[in-house]
Amino acid sequence: MRIASFNINGIRAALKRGFSEWMEARDCDVIGLQEVRCRPADLPEGAFGDRHVSWAPGSLAGRNGVALLTRTAPAEVRSWGTHLIMTPGQTPTLAEVLPGNTDGLPTQLLPFVDEGRYIEVDLADAPLTVACLYLPKGATPDPTNEKSIAKQDRKMAFLAGFREHLTRRRQECASQDRHFLVMGDFNIAHENADLKNWKANQRNEGFLPEERQWFDTILSPDTLVDVVRAQHPDTNGPYSWWSWRGKAFANDAGWRIDYHLASPQLAKTAATAEIDRDPSYAERTSDHAAVVVDYAV
Repeated sequence: MRIASFNINGIRAALKRGFSEWMEARDCDVIGLQEVRCRPADLPEGAFGDRHVSWAPGSLAGRNGVALLTRTAPAEVRSWGTHLIMTPGQTPTLAEVLPGNTDGLPTQLLPFVDEGRYIEVDLADAPLTVACLYLPKGATPDPTNEKSIAKQDRKMAFLAGFREHLTRRRQECASQDRHFLVMGDFNIAHENADLKNWKANQRNEGFLPEERQWFDTILSPDTLVDVVRAQHPDTNGPYSWWSWRGKAFANDAGWRIDYHLASPQLAKTAATAEIDRDPSYAERTSDHAAVVVDYAV
């Protein structure tokens, strides 16, 4: 089963840059998208190809939005906020619109329920639950800038609540004999090997000590496994995000902030884990690259 996570940095822009061609060439069974950044009314026709779509667009126009595209209709779909379920070729105007479910959701996550940051599905054709996440970016804390401190505090509150949520969902799936996979843009580089210029970024958001320590708490051989790192243990990178600015892409001065975190038994089935780095700056679909893993499940 081929599963991909891809922050497309806006579906309408991505379609102009080759997203449909990538989707057809990769032929994934499941695709998790972050930063769809489109109101349902503005979604281009055929944007998601011939897939079943589970989409939490969020309420912030032009921001956030996560979706899971599946080859077959999922058995169940869950999100914190309002979400849409679309059959292949269906337009959002005809989509089934479902309310979110916040039962048992940690209080730290309640301010985020309408932002389009999390959705999950139970696959109908495999004992697997797949979640798609777009984690808040945060900001480098600056004592002279209250907004930066508030923004990073908000990210840290999300992290605290999400750790609790992950534990609960992982354990619930295990009790149902289902694998669990959470993938997406975590906006954190966990280790020195996860960004090119790690020494210069130790005080910047995305590589702060407290963010990296949070990552330490959610990973272990018995809880969740970083599948790409397990497949590439001695590699710098492979990076999944490069700034649009300067020569970051040309010099491969990137960050690895897009992850597949899998329950241990699922992680053991991973055969390949690849980053679909675009051939050139001019051919970039997004400022991120898709993270594609083949699982024997």
